[in-house]
Order: sequence, then structure tokens, then C-alpha cells
Amino acid sequence: MKKYYQETAKTVLERVNSRGTGLTGEEVEKSRERCGWNELVEGKKKRIPQIFLEQYKDFLVLILIASAIISGILGDAESAAVIIIVITINAILGTVQTVKAEQSLQSLKNLSGPEAKVLRDGAAIIIPARELVVGDVILLEAGDMVPADGRLIENASLKINESALTGESLAVEKSISAISEDVPLGDRTNMLFSGSFVTYGRGKAVVTDIGMETEVGRIAGLLKSTSEKQTPLQANLEDFGKKLSVLILVFCGILFAINVFRGENIGSAFMFAVALAVAAIPEALSSIVTIVLSFGTQKMAKEHAIIRKLQAVEGLGSVSVICSDKTGTLTQNKMTVEDYYVEGKRIPAAEIDVDDPAQRCLMDYSILCNDSTNENGVEIGDPTETALINLGSRYGIEAAAVRSDYPRTDELPFDSDRKMMSTLHSIDGENRMIVKGAVDRLLELSEHIQTTEGLREITDEDKRMIRQQNRVFSMEGLRVLAFTYRQVPEGHTMTPEDENHLVFLGLIAMMDPPREESKDAVAECIKAGIRPVMITGDHKITAAAIAKRIGILQDLSEACEGADIEDMSDEELRDFVTGISVYARVSPEHKIRIVRAWQERGMIVAMTGDGVNDAPALKQADIGVAMGVTGTEVAKDAAAMVLTDDNFATIVKAVANGRNLYKNIKNAIQFLLSGNFGAILAVLSASVTGLPVPFVPVHLLFINLLTDSLPAIALGVEPSDSEVMKDKPRAAKESILTGKFLSKIAVDGLVIGTMTMIAFLTGYHQNGTLLGSTYAFGTLCLARLFHGFNCKSDRPVIFTKRFFNNKWLLGAFLLGAALITAVLTVPGSEMVFKVEMLNPAQLGTVYLYAFSSLAIIQLIKWVRKE
Repeated sequence: MKKYYQETAKTVLERVNSRGTGLTGEEVEKSRERCGWNELVEGKKKRIPQIFLEQYKDFLVLILIASAIISGILGDAESAAVIIIVITINAILGTVQTVKAEQSLQSLKNLSGPEAKVLRDGAAIIIPARELVVGDVILLEAGDMVPADGRLIENASLKINESALTGESLAVEKSISAISEDVPLGDRTNMLFSGSFVTYGRGKAVVTDIGMETEVGRIAGLLKSTSEKQTPLQANLEDFGKKLSVLILVFCGILFAINVFRGENIGSAFMFAVALAVAAIPEALSSIVTIVLSFGTQKMAKEHAIIRKLQAVEGLGSVSVICSDKTGTLTQNKMTVEDYYVEGKRIPAAEIDVDDPAQRCLMDYSILCNDSTNENGVEIGDPTETALINLGSRYGIEAAAVRSDYPRTDELPFDSDRKMMSTLHSIDGENRMIVKGAVDRLLELSEHIQTTEGLREITDEDKRMIRQQNRVFSMEGLRVLAFTYRQVPEGHTMTPEDENHLVFLGLIAMMDPPREESKDAVAECIKAGIRPVMITGDHKITAAAIAKRIGILQDLSEACEGADIEDMSDEELRDFVTGISVYARVSPEHKIRIVRAWQERGMIVAMTGDGVNDAPALKQADIGVAMGVTGTEVAKDAAAMVLTDDNFATIVKAVANGRNLYKNIKNAIQFLLSGNFGAILAVLSASVTGLPVPFVPVHLLFINLLTDSLPAIALGVEPSDSEVMKDKPRAAKESILTGKFLSKIAVDGLVIGTMTMIAFLTGYHQNGTLLGSTYAFGTLCLARLFHGFNCKSDRPVIFTKRFFNNKWLLGAFLLGAALITAVLTVPGSEMVFKVEMLNPAQLGTVYLYAFSSLAIIQLIKWVRKE
């Protein structure tokens, strides 16, 4: 069966059981029974309990739950309670953040559906678009949103903006003629598509598809078959949790073997090993990462971004390729005049002189031969026409005033056959017809040209120069209109035959220009080692021109069209993508394949866009970024992040924020693991040498609750470092636990563990096990608090301004130090915390040992950097 666009309007009406006067009420009900309502079916949303339970799927959290159960069985109710409390807080935080992000996104949506003007029982009525059925005849005019897919049956110079669906920024001129061959969506000029809007003219169409059967609906359906990707942080934390568990089990196994070898009861040795495993696992890690990411989302919200998926903040910081849509993302999605060509000279729009008679004449005529309006910021009309009147406003020449001075008395509307439009006005005592249209067509009809010396006959050389300038404009991706005029007799009624014997006035070139900040943003991406790639449904020349302006494209050989990759295998495309920076005239399927090809090369891919046609690729990408203002609801739902200012430069801020967040999270992990490793080393060394265990369970409980969490969170909000943008993106499969990272943890843990054991031995030899345990407990707590400053940077920070630049870390240190000092010196606490009260000299000794660990680690950093 032929497609609707391949059949005549009469045949399509018969096929959908309709007629030019519309359906009757009874026919509407029958059609609705067959096809349903005109709405997109949303996927089933997760309920809050389901979101809450999903927070427990993390591998490390499952290990912690198992540890809590074992602790309870072994009688260590305190540790079990701490673990359960911490992972529950983590789950609540994750749930709140997810629900909050969805609510923020919902506030961006326009909840009221559009209306439709439809013929029912032969009369025109306005109904909610949801109530449309297949066979309905809809009436459209400038400013209307197309409410469903349909076949055009009547056309009066109709132009439709389909950028949200196809990515093409220019309005499409519509026709009722059947198209015999198979053509892509953007070239189906006799069809109307849901979600597009009318910019010019009027028309009548019969609805052929509604709801999920529309082109928009098909793309929404395509989203269901596209799997979401784990962010780099999600993958890293999952891998990290597994490796960490193995490492801790190895340590506990060694300790178990040592105790058994020394003759201890196997059951007691096993219980001690399990207890140490529970103490060694940084149960605060998951909640700390969640809290840090939550802080990141709050910061991003202030910088015009709503994070729908918590890990997307960090994920953006690790992308190595950004595949960006052009229209509305890199460009303003608003046609703007770029150049005039008058009297043989090219004049940039910013240099137009309205006092020059020829330039002022061109401006006035472009406003007069024009059907668009812009009142109180509301633009109605074709984007190319609104660009012309907006240029006049820029120079203080308002369309209403010009049209009042020279009122229109007659017109010949634009149509695609003539490729021109004419209007008649009384100007300077003459009855003057202004004609605008395609350059080549108007040059054929021009007999004279206006110059500084006045009118003269147009020569072949004049036409050659005009055509050459038109080619230059076209190669720069500009759309060009020619303007001409002629005098007609008074009282004459215009006909197409009057569009002859014209006087050539000039050319106006326009385009959808790049956003002002796009060029700097692209340069920043390249500096950061990120490959920017443009993927658009627009024409190759237009896309290449924009890409060259903003620095994405260096040579035209780096641009291709969707047809070039249509028949490529996935393997061929994987090799092909490295040499291409611009893809034009692509379909949604092409976008997904391009994103996948980069992913198969091991790249972390971000995809930005605003149109329905971008949504499947947004979901396929590692990080999908949708535009909040111009973006469609389908695009926003598919994305991990929504930009509320539609600003590509905001993505660069997100990259910097993401890189800093990842760095801060690694610093927090280093802080937690090196402190825990120091405690494990102290216990191991005591076991190996036959000394009493330096700690009791309540000591580990205090450390986990108070001296671990606050400094780790504070490290997570360490002030941003601009130097991160000079680094290349990390590899997609790079683990958190790299050899270099583990070596830093080992060295830091060794220093902390050594100072803790020195403190234990000092107290043990002074007054036995209790004082030794108190010294070890106090030193370990304080050393970990001091260690927060070590984890700020790989470089030494002591005696530098950076030591004091994080007020949260300073606050965490002071609070932690005050609490441990109170535990060691305030009477009554010795019974609760199993310590011996210290005098000032003993307390000073503990502080000295703890500070020594800071000094030693800072010295090691200094030596390493030398």
C-alpha cells in the first residue's frame, strides 16, 4: 500500500473515510473506537516505595547489609545499628533527590494541551487536540500548532516550522501535490506533523495518524527500545565496591590465619575477623557520595541546569565526545539578517547605514513586502520575514510605522511555483509594486538596476556579479532573498503577469546564527580534550557553515550526510566517525548509530538536543542533555539533565563541575580508605606482635559516626579548581582503584597506622592497656581529622592559602577535635567510651602524634613533587 504522501488528497480522504467538510459526530465516535485518543502514552512511572528500594541495589550496600546481619548475630548490636541507620539515610537521600528532580522537570512542562480548529458536521469548531480522530479535517493558519499528523488537502502558501521533528531550522513550504518516490521525512511537503507549527499562510488537512501512531509517537516508542547507560561514576562505584570487598576479605583472612596460628580458638578468631571487616568497610561511603552529588545538583540548578539523574553531574565531567544538535542548541533557532548586498557592495547587518537612501529603501521594502508581525515580543509569521522586521526594529524603524506610511493596496501571495511574493503600495507619489523572491528567478525578470547614479539597464556583468555574491552567501550557509520593484498604473489590479520588467534593488542574506557563547564553549571543550560533533537534520552546507563559525569544523571533508552512513555496517561506521565532525540530514536512527559507534570506541558520549528527533539518541548516550525552554517534552523525559537557559555554554560549566566533583569524591574515598587502612594496620600489627587489640567496638563506632563522615562530606564540596579543564577526559573503563590511587592510600594509611601504634605503645608502657587504648583511639581520631587536609590535593597544602579555603573542612575539623577532646577529658565519658581521662600533658602528646602524621604526609607530597 502506498504511503499517504504518495497519494492524491482525494484518495487519502477516501482511505480514511472522510470528506472535505469533515466528519459527523457518529463518525467521530466510530473512529475513536478504532484509534483511541490523540495523546502520547506515558510509560508507567515508578512509585516512591519502588524508588526507595532501588537505592539498595548497590553491591557495597548489599555487603553492608550482610555485615549488619552478621554483626547482630555476633552480638555487636551497636555496629549493626550504625550500618542500618547510615544505609537507610542514604536510601532516603537518593529517593528525595530523584523525586525532587522529577518535580522540577514537571514544572517545565506545559500541562495544558493545544487546541485544534476542526470541521465537524460541516461547521468549524475548536476542540482540545486530544479529541481529534483519524479522518478529522483541521484548519490551520499562521501561529497554530499542528495537533496531529495529516495530509494537506487545501493550501494557501502554507509554511510549517518542523525543526523540533527534523532539525531543519527553515520553515518548509507545503504543497498538495502527490510525491511519487520514497522520500525522507523532511521532504514530505504534502504532509503535516504533530508538534510542528504554522509560520505562514493557511491550509486544510485531513488527520491520518494520531497519538502513538504519529511521527512524534513513533519516536517516543523508539525510546522504549533504547537502553539507558550507566554513568562512569555508577560503573566505577560498582567496580570499586566489589574490589574493596575483596581487599577487606583478604585482610580479614590474613588476620584470621594469624590468630589461629597463634593458638586462638577458631570461633573467636572468626568472629574477630568479621567484626574487623564490618569496621573496615566505609559504610558512610554511599551516603557521602549521594550527599556530595546532591550538593552538585544544587549548584547546577543555580547555574541553569536541572539534574534528573543524580550521577549525571559527575558523568558530564568525564565525557570525551559531545554530540550536539544544531538548531536551538548551538544556534539561536531564530532567523537573523546577516548581510545586505546593495549597489555592488556587501554590507554586514551591524554596519547598515539607514541614512543611505539605497540601504534605507531596501529595509523599508523588506518590511512592506512582508506578512509577519512582532507585537510586544510575540512573533507571528515566517521566520525569514520576522528576521526582516526585527532588523528594522534594531535600527529604530518599526514595521507598524512604515506600513502606516505606505499602506498595502494589493498583493500576490507567495507560492512555490512562482517563487516570489508581490505587494502594492503608494510610495513617493508612485503606485509601486515590490517583489521579493528567489535570486535567479528575479534576475531573469529584472531589466533595470538601481545604482548611486540612478536607474540604468541591468547588464550581463551586473547579473554575473549578483549571482557570484549569491553563491558566496549560499556557501556560507545563508538564505538569500532578492528584492525588486516596478511602477504600475493607478487603479491597476495586480496579476502574476505584472511580475516582469523589474528594477533590481538588492539582496538580503540571513541565517539561524550561532549563539554568541557557542564559539567559546566549543573552544573550551576542545581545550579540555572533548571532541565536539554536530548532528543535525539540516542541510550539509548550512550545518557546515555554522560548524566552521564556532570551531567544530576545520575542513568540509569532515562533514557528511545521513545518506553516506545509511548502508554502512556498524564496524564501518565505528571507523568512520573519527574523521567526521558534522552529520547533516540525519534521521533519529542515524543519531543513535553515531552515538553507539563512539561508545563502541570506548568513549563516554554526551548528546545534547531539544527536538523530538533527538530523544532516542539522548537516551542512548551516556549523558543526555535536553534544552528546557525550546526542548520538547519527549526530549526532556529522555535526558539525564535539562538546561533551563538552553545555553550550550552551561554544558561547559557542567563539565568543569563534574570533573571537580569526581576529583572531590576520589579525595573523600581516599580519606575514608586511608583512615580505615591505618586502623586495620594497627590491629594487624598488634595481633602479629602479640599485643592487646588497641580498640574496643565503641571506639570504631565513634570514628564511623563523627570523625569520618563530616570531613569526607566537606572534602566533597572542596572549592572548584580551574586546572581540571586542562586535563584530558579519563578513560571510560578507568577504575577508581588505580595503582597510583592505591599507593597513596597505602602510604597515608601506613603513616596513620604507624603513629597510632606509637601512641598505643607510649600509653601501654606508661600505664597498661587502658591508657594505651585511649592514646591509640585519640591519635587515630585526630590523625584522621588532620588527614582531611592531606586529601585536599596531591600537592602540599600546609603553609598555603589553600589550607584554609574550605570553611566546611575547617568546621568539620574543629567540631571533631572538640568532640574527641571532650571524650578524653570530660569526667563521666570514660564509662561510655572505655577510655582513661587524660591530663593536659597526655592530651598534648596525643595531639602531637596526630599532627605528626599530617606533617609526614605533607613532607612525602613535597618530596614526590620535587
